[in-house]
Amino acid sequence: MGDMFWEIPFVLDPAPARVERHGDVDLYLPASDGRHPAVVVAHGVPGPPEAPEAPDWPLYRGYGSLLAGRGVVVAIPRLRVASPDGLTTVAARVADTADLLRADPRVDPDRLALWFFSGAGLLLGDWLRDPPPWLRGLSATYPLLAPLPEWPPVDPRFHPLDALDASTANPPPLVLTQVGRERPEVAASVSAFTTAARRHGLPLHLVDVPNGRHGFDALDHTEESRVAVHAACDALLHLLGEVATSDTP
Repeated sequence: MGDMFWEIPFVLDPAPARVERHGDVDLYLPASDGRHPAVVVAHGVPGPPEAPEAPDWPLYRGYGSLLAGRGVVVAIPRLRVASPDGLTTVAARVADTADLLRADPRVDPDRLALWFFSGAGLLLGDWLRDPPPWLRGLSATYPLLAPLPEWPPVDPRFHPLDALDASTANPPPLVLTQVGRERPEVAASVSAFTTAARRHGLPLHLVDVPNGRHGFDALDHTEESRVAVHAACDALLHLLGEVATSDTP
């Protein structure tokens, strides 16, 4: 096991899925034929400058294979960004990846979800304000829900808490995984967001990892972590409709 976060194995050990490269997007494919629901996985941004691209990390390869094994086509775009100034470009790449999935004949174009990790949680605002009709749900795992205090000013578009005030009457359901050992300012923004989400009537499914750290799905190889990953996966796939269920209690 490597010492760097991007070298640490995923907390689960799913069977590797077949992967296709489409430009800057890795597609993880189910073994069965037919049209499948789909998920765009948006990895954390901005990443460590010395790290390999996040879709090559064991963590995200693990999520791709896990979801593909449950009957979902998974797209993981390579979101190259060195600073928060690049969030606009990242947001466009995520939207383009959703379009790529919807155009794929192996995908049911009306059954898509988006799963955001860490800093990519700031992208939630776009999808809360004006969700497209094909969006069945959102997921966010240890997300940033407000820019970090040490960052330069960030476009208000990337303030998910503010987006709740401007959201439509029918916001998409959100599966939110929160960790108990989070950085205090991140935890405070998650708490503020969940309080506001309930006030605005956002359908919210919380997955709590009381002893988990930011990055628990690689850092903390515990039963609590494994159960939490399965729970988040189950909740999001429920929003997508009929898919294979986990054999984990």
